[in-house]
Amino acid sequence: MAIYHFSAKVVSRANGSSAVASAAYRSASELHDDRLGRNHDFSNKAGVIHSEVMLPDGAPERLNDRTALWNEVEAGEKRKDAQLAREVEF
Repeated sequence: MAIYHFSAKVVSRANGSSAVASAAYRSASELHDDRLGRNHDFSNKAGVIHSEVMLPDGAPERLNDRTALWNEVEAGEKRKDAQLAREVEF
């Protein structure tokens, strides 16, 4: 019998998290964080079979680039306790 798991988490600056770093980790890629001025490189991480950016109709084409997307999310929030993203795991 399978065991099911579900969790929802918030990527928040209050926890010291970065949306760019979180996206780099989950996609096993290297992304540059403009706010912190550093690269987050998780390209050697194993176990990521597929990763893609899915945008709604009418979204700007430039957001298909993962670095541009998450840096815009970071730039859009100014508060030190900003909730930048949500992670849903099942």
